[in-house]
Amino acid sequence: MNAVPDTPLRPRREGLRRALSRFRQSRLSTVGAGLVALVLATAALGPFLAPYPDHVAGGIDTAARFLPPSARHPFGTNELGQDVLSLTLAGASVSVLAGFAVVLIGSAIGTLLGGIAGFAGGWIDEILMRLTDLVLTVPNLILAMAIAAALGPGFQNMVLAISLGWWPGYARLVRGEVLSAREEVYVTAARAMGASRARVLFCHVLPNCISPVIVKMSLDMGFAILAVAALGFIGIGVRPPVPEWGTMLATARSYMPDVWWTAMAPGLAIFVSVFGFNLLGDGLRDLLDPRGGR
Repeated sequence: MNAVPDTPLRPRREGLRRALSRFRQSRLSTVGAGLVALVLATAALGPFLAPYPDHVAGGIDTAARFLPPSARHPFGTNELGQDVLSLTLAGASVSVLAGFAVVLIGSAIGTLLGGIAGFAGGWIDEILMRLTDLVLTVPNLILAMAIAAALGPGFQNMVLAISLGWWPGYARLVRGEVLSAREEVYVTAARAMGASRARVLFCHVLPNCISPVIVKMSLDMGFAILAVAALGFIGIGVRPPVPEWGTMLATARSYMPDVWWTAMAPGLAIFVSVFGFNLLGDGLRDLLDPRGGR
């Protein structure tokens, strides 16, 4: 009698166990998950882990400017005498939060438009897909630069500028999945039971198309962080004194190669973030989409 309530959960538990087992079999995916966990922990706790929090708040120490790496300053100091490691740890929250916001907004817009286009078909599909093609004709970074320059510097403007060019990939992906899913038996059954078109789309079709979207989001996260850093590097992203990896690299460029350590920490942070999310995305792709597995 006690085993009856657990019976419906057993297939789910077994499926989850097998999925985690497949994920652990890939060493690179495990490494990626570890790196992503490190990046997320740094983004959440970076300002509190900074050894010199007063430097993060904008404090300067001109007597300690351009100190090379040492036990006191593992990545040296910058032109203002600020500890580079402290700024990098604090900048993780800005860069990672901005990248997450870009991916979340872009995927939400793209999923909505792609789902409507694929499910409605006809002239609605034609208009939405031509709009998608129009946005795709402009490189994402160029479009983001133009929008950010028009809106002005700032965190919100930077996120909005990148997001407005980030959604077409999701729209095309979801449209293809919806075109296939709308012919399934469960969709026909939902319609026969009197479900509205909106209910069929949002409660039956889109939930069954979410796996490839999750995979794409995990892969895009690293590139979104890279795009945020690119806007900061060219001076139309977050402005000092707010620490941000791209802005830190732009400032360090003026003192290269003599003061090379000022660029080491933010450069390594960007590399680890992009590398980790790419490895995790590959693992999730093999886990959630066995048909596309290597």
